[in-house]
Amino acid sequence: MRFTYAEAMTDASYYAPLAQAAEKAGYTSMTVADSLIYPQESDSTYPYTDTGDREFLEGKEFIETMVLCAHLFAVTNTLRLTPFVLKLPVRPPVLVAKQVGSVAWLSGNRLGLGIGLSPWPEDFQALGVPWERRGKRMNECIDILRGLTSSDYFGYDGEFYSFPPLKQTPAPTEKVPLLVGGHADAALKRAVLKGDGWMHAGGDGEELDRLLARLAEIRKAEGDTRDDFEVHVISYDAYSPEGVKRLEEKGVTDCIVGFRVPYIKGPDTEPLEDKIAHLDKYAEQIIHA
Repeated sequence: MRFTYAEAMTDASYYAPLAQAAEKAGYTSMTVADSLIYPQESDSTYPYTDTGDREFLEGKEFIETMVLCAHLFAVTNTLRLTPFVLKLPVRPPVLVAKQVGSVAWLSGNRLGLGIGLSPWPEDFQALGVPWERRGKRMNECIDILRGLTSSDYFGYDGEFYSFPPLKQTPAPTEKVPLLVGGHADAALKRAVLKGDGWMHAGGDGEELDRLLARLAEIRKAEGDTRDDFEVHVISYDAYSPEGVKRLEEKGVTDCIVGFRVPYIKGPDTEPLEDKIAHLDKYAEQIIHA
């Protein structure tokens, strides 16, 4: 089992020391959150909280995801970073491929790229991208990321994007794993058919079991026997050795763990030293148990 430290919507100056502390403590990865804008007015709902409101995002500090990845890679040596998740179809895929290839190359292939659909129509509007048919747009973006991070010439002629063969260098010396987020059946299928893994966004244990069973069902139907397919989950089971074993038996490869609820209104008041103490305690009791 691998372990990923998650912290978001906190003081932006904390991320570098937290990444260094997580690396020292023995975590494999750290998540990097993605948020592009916060509209003054919105009637959109957030799909991963009980109330669906998004007011917890008001005033929270978000460094642009790939910029923060570059910064954190520069102050660590072995820690992997897994954006959780990059809102892919609102961004120009050729530009994203250049950013991803550059960051992966600079970090020595330490990027596991979590990708997903933005739940906010306002993201698409602000970036000038249609909200409609976003799933199919996402599929084309994934194809383009694959092709342009391969080090070969790659051209594309799709419904949404078209360009002649071109090359981006330097390219990563290893494939950048694309980890698809989302709980809809389409997201699970996309993770299997186009991705290298799946990222769970949280929820109760019963729902997680249903999602894992469905993911396994899709993999079996598609004849997917990859040993390196990644399954990243958030679960209370991750907080005990017995629970970690249960998750492992269900096919989970990576536990995402955090030590506070980030969906709170107002600033995070927990001191940096307390955050480091929490991640250290978990590493001692679970990772190295």
